[in-house]
Amino acid sequence: MKILILLMLLAILGSLAAGIVHIVSDRGRSKRAVKALTLRISLSLLLFALLFVGYLSGYLKPHGLLPPQVAPEAQPRTPQNQ
Repeated sequence: MKILILLMLLAILGSLAAGIVHIVSDRGRSKRAVKALTLRISLSLLLFALLFVGYLSGYLKPHGLLPPQVAPEAQPRTPQNQ
């Protein structure tokens, strides 16, 4: 699943690069830039749907950069912290 996500991101970046090249080289006389950017939007929506389905099915689990903090009221009382 993670490899598929990485490939989708690379395809999105490639489509964005192609759109930029077509905009610069065609100077607005061609529809190639529109097609490339439409493909990029479609790939982005597909990636979003893939991430959503992966989360709902349990293949992808959210995590943070830091471990979760335990609230002070949730910690057990010991003689040291009373």
